[in-house]
Amino acid sequence: MVMKTFSLQGVFKDYSYWLKKNWYYHSYCAALYKFIIPPHRRVLQIQCKSGYLLNAVQPSYGVGIDIDSEAISHAQQHYPLHRFLNQSLSDLASDKPFDYIIISGALMETDDIQNFLRLLKNHTHARSRIVVDFYSTLWEPLLTVATWLKFRQPTLLKNWVSVYDMKNFFYLAGFETITTGKQFLFPYAIPLLSWFLNTLVATIPFLNNLCLMQWLVARPAGVDQDPLSLSVSVIITCKNERGNIRAAVQRCPLMGKSTELIFVEGGSSDGTLEEIKNVIATHSRSDIQIRHFVQSGKGKGDAVRIGFAAAQGDILMILDGDLTTPPEELPKFFDALVQGKGDFINGSRLVYGMESEAMRFLNLIANYLFGIGFTWLLGQRIKDTLCGTKVLFKHDYEKIAEQRAFFGNFDPFGDFDLIFGAAKQQLKIVEMPVHYKNRTYGTTQISRFTHGMLLLRMSFFAFRRFKCRSLPGKEK
Repeated sequence: MVMKTFSLQGVFKDYSYWLKKNWYYHSYCAALYKFIIPPHRRVLQIQCKSGYLLNAVQPSYGVGIDIDSEAISHAQQHYPLHRFLNQSLSDLASDKPFDYIIISGALMETDDIQNFLRLLKNHTHARSRIVVDFYSTLWEPLLTVATWLKFRQPTLLKNWVSVYDMKNFFYLAGFETITTGKQFLFPYAIPLLSWFLNTLVATIPFLNNLCLMQWLVARPAGVDQDPLSLSVSVIITCKNERGNIRAAVQRCPLMGKSTELIFVEGGSSDGTLEEIKNVIATHSRSDIQIRHFVQSGKGKGDAVRIGFAAAQGDILMILDGDLTTPPEELPKFFDALVQGKGDFINGSRLVYGMESEAMRFLNLIANYLFGIGFTWLLGQRIKDTLCGTKVLFKHDYEKIAEQRAFFGNFDPFGDFDLIFGAAKQQLKIVEMPVHYKNRTYGTTQISRFTHGMLLLRMSFFAFRRFKCRSLPGKEK
């Protein structure tokens, strides 16, 4: 299953033989990396072996390195669109950083994991992602037997480490972990049984500790940016929120080098649109630009997408028009993003004590349960999925929008569209506790049971996309 990183010519079969023999395992690996790494990125694979993983992710510029000349020869012959070099990581020129770096099994074979990871800094930029896979210690005896029976290619595996150990190595080398995962209970293709074990059973908490493969995605530790170099767009979604419009303008703080407010009105019956126009015409703030748009579609999700498309700021913020999340707390989100604490700052209403009528009891319970479920589904901590306030860089949103077809466009709230997209793009999600307030005008537009069923549907959809990834067919 794992290909050698040293030459044993005349003893073992060539790479094509092992790829065909263990096609199911390698197809599964390719499916994982294709899920994590979007196409058309700059990608480096260290100890690239046959080069099939590098080719699978369809890089715009792909480089594979390996100290095994036989592996490089195989890769050059089979994947001529990419560049393959017979050299070590320490010898690789650092002329331009990569968006993604693949390390498949290589850390189990190196003498010094920490030093290996430190060398990566020469080939990363602030938004690079490192994707690593390695075997579970529980599988060491089984893999030894499989090698002896010639079911897998002999490989010198020096390091058997836990996920905790790997996260610690990355931390010591100046990286931070975004997410981790486990997969593969049965590495051979047996109709129905393999699908059942690897697609369903392998996703069950505790049982997944028996999986063969562990994987981890990390990024360089956050780096501060100059807050005065960044502009901000605050998108305020509003339907029947006439009494909150002027307060939103008066209370919204100035952030970064400039701040704009974009109201997106959703077909109100209480004069909200007229109030927006009146406030824009009469407001006295010269430090903030205000614009407005009217929805052509329905739902908050549609309103958010309209506002984000029109936004001119480097940073995008969502503020619900009911102002139950105080506008005065937006600078906390701004600071967390600019200081590199995370890539996607998600508000959480479930930390501080909330005002008595801010959230109904059943809604509170449902939010807690959905938070637990989505933490498991996405592999990142999510306590409050439906807090309206979410903040991210515009260039990250554009990547989410590019991949929107992967999840479809049926989320009327917009929260899941962004959370799913952020997780898929390997953005580091950080939660920001907020003080949740009572409404001072209007009534909630959430239908507890109708929208609750829709949330369950989206949860099942996320399970299929994140946990039950389909496999490609058998390689020819």
